[in-house]
Amino acid sequence: MSQSRWTTMNIPDNSGRTICITGANSGLGLEAAHNLVGAGAHVIMACRNVEKAEVAAQSLRAGKGSVEVRQLDLASLASVRRFSEQLLADGIELDGLMNNAGLMALDQSRTEDGFETQIGVNHLGHYALTGLLLPSLMKRPNSRIVNVSSMGHIPGKIHLDDLMCDRRRYSRWGAYFQSKLANILFTNELERRLRETSSTMIALAAHPGTARTELGKTGTSATNLVMRRLTPVLTRTGVQGCESQVRAMVDPQATGREYYGPKFQMFGAPVKVTPSKRARNMNDARRLWEISEELTGVKYPF
Repeated sequence: MSQSRWTTMNIPDNSGRTICITGANSGLGLEAAHNLVGAGAHVIMACRNVEKAEVAAQSLRAGKGSVEVRQLDLASLASVRRFSEQLLADGIELDGLMNNAGLMALDQSRTEDGFETQIGVNHLGHYALTGLLLPSLMKRPNSRIVNVSSMGHIPGKIHLDDLMCDRRRYSRWGAYFQSKLANILFTNELERRLRETSSTMIALAAHPGTARTELGKTGTSATNLVMRRLTPVLTRTGVQGCESQVRAMVDPQATGREYYGPKFQMFGAPVKVTPSKRARNMNDARRLWEISEELTGVKYPF
């Protein structure tokens, strides 16, 4: 089928597949979960707020598949480790991991581990989670890791010598853009390393275009006011916005290191698109990996 015509109606049967989605209690993550459960998958909703996630899960339980909620706070490496250890102890074998959760345009703050919050949650938390869940993912043939980035990666710059913004003036948007660029760099280096093994696992990335999500609700009041006024005009619904990451997760023709987004950048059917030149810098990707390993203490087996 032509790329321009792909919709969630093209999702193949996912019965027997288990997919973990971070931040699945609202926005793009919830819509992605809805589509995957509807196609027969068992979805693990990995969310910080369990109570909110349980309420959201009720809307999914009428689907063809099934759903469960597990607590995960990406701002805490201890929480990431607890989540991963419990999932492995329960013998769960993952067919897919969708690193969807994220924060956008926050005032300057730090995670439990001392990381600038946006790089800490949007990138480092997912880097650690992915590495710790590899034993589960590697048990299933053709498993997938999908990292959700955004158009914000385009103006983004990766400050490898100052990821935490300790030596430069903090910009809430600059920090967000950096974290979204990091998502793609991480994807590319992960895929490169996977291809040096015999694994059939692949790593891809996706972006939603301009979709209505809850990311901006964590920003400043002034930022939120502007976003609320512009959102109905500039954005697509979460149903439309989730299509890129869902396609990356389920399209049997998808291959590693591909990047999916709306055909017309901000809107349109999900197609393969090209990320920015900075996002394709493999030297930066390798260095970011090394820094992430050092900061999180999570070392991949390849």
